[in-house]
Amino acid sequence: MIQFPSQRFSIRGISKAFVFLALIALLGSALALNPARAQDHRQNAPGEFDFYVLSLSWSPSFCEAASERGNTGRNQQIQCGGRPYSFVVHGLWPQYDRGFPNYCQRPAPRLDRNIVSSMLDLMPAPGLIFNEWDKHGTCSGLGARAYFETVRKARAAVKIPAEYLDLSESRMVTPADLEDAFVKANPGLSTAAISVTCDSRRLSEVRVCLSKDLQFRACEEIDRRACRRDKVEMPPMRGS
Repeated sequence: MIQFPSQRFSIRGISKAFVFLALIALLGSALALNPARAQDHRQNAPGEFDFYVLSLSWSPSFCEAASERGNTGRNQQIQCGGRPYSFVVHGLWPQYDRGFPNYCQRPAPRLDRNIVSSMLDLMPAPGLIFNEWDKHGTCSGLGARAYFETVRKARAAVKIPAEYLDLSESRMVTPADLEDAFVKANPGLSTAAISVTCDSRRLSEVRVCLSKDLQFRACEEIDRRACRRDKVEMPPMRGS
């Protein structure tokens, strides 16, 4: 008889502990799904970030996917016309070690069209340039001109391997081989600072992590989101 209250207390205590642990697990899952929440103390404060990601999109893959979706908007027409683009700049993205900021100024400062025109050799669609400024450039802490000058410097810091400069035929590649090719072409770059992304069958992007002064640096979280397919297709350059 004396033991029953004690047993009831133990069961009640175990139940409370179980609920507490379940709440902790749910919180952990939420942070895993949205890692930017882990940086709420500085979330979306312009200039407050840890490093950049330079995202290089394989343009032929983008164009094939757009064609399959029937997406024939102006930006697609510009990028996917006759000019044979290979890797183009998708963006230069401020990042936290866990998560990332975006849309750090609403509304974003107006982007001068002269700046847009000056970037079309690297980012071949005005809509892309406007979007990248609104979503990512405003988080850099830089003015528009300085941000896009930084984009150009970041792109100049990364050399495209010679075998991917003029791809005239479709090629199957492994993500690891593609990373190795970039590492060999760029002294100081390691596989810990580069990540390859893909869709269901094609190469999408190569992402290179850079410090604020545009030196290669490791980025574990970016690597965790990398393509896990054994091989991916690189469609040939248009008009090549």
